Amino acid sequence: MSESQLWDDVDDYFTTHLAPEDEALRAAVRDSEAADLPHAAVTAPQGKLLQLLARIQGARTILELGTLGGYSTIWLARALPADGRLVSLEYSPKHAEVACRNIARAGLDKIVEVRVGAALDSLPQLADENPPPFDLVFIDADKGNNPHYVEWALKLTSAGSLIVVDNVVRNGRVADPDNPAPDVQGTRTAIELIGGHPRLSATAIQTVGSKGYDGFALARVLE
Repeated sequence: MSESQLWDDVDDYFTTHLAPEDEALRAAVRDSEAADLPHAAVTAPQGKLLQLLARIQGARTILELGTLGGYSTIWLARALPADGRLVSLEYSPKHAEVACRNIARAGLDKIVEVRVGAALDSLPQLADENPPPFDLVFIDADKGNNPHYVEWALKLTSAGSLIVVDNVVRNGRVADPDNPAPDVQGTRTAIELIGGHPRLSATAIQTVGSKGYDGFALARVLE
């Protein structure tokens, strides 16, 4: 058995016993694949982790950067109370269309708003609305802009908020300072920004699974 097959089998085992998908989640995966969206959504165990983090936070408001087909959005939104709010920013109109259908089918369209456009355009517009601080920010968009997304997350949160940055390991490439790829350099800059920021306390976790070798960073806003 190959190493990747072993990772898949373990993910399947954890999904079956700890993070079973219902029909809305399975349909979101099917529709995303049918629309030929990138195979980049979180796995079921990762989605369940996001949901648990949101519930531990007691989150009432969530900001997501990178909707894709809405799979992670569904996991996160299900942690919110009936009067909660999740704003998800998606660059691609095609992805947003698929996501909105998936979110509506899951019965979450009353608390989820998908905004279409470049996040670095949408974020200032969102800030101008002066929303209450977001309790959790999930960053899973283009990795080259991760430093900017972290800076915006700090502007839109307050003490006690949680910032989660996905895909920070980049198959181990994040450890190579000479790798010129924008996703690597963007991630490295974000990690170093988080690590040196006086308002943040953070760590990063390496993961393996159906999506290969990667990981995420967790940062708590201190003040």
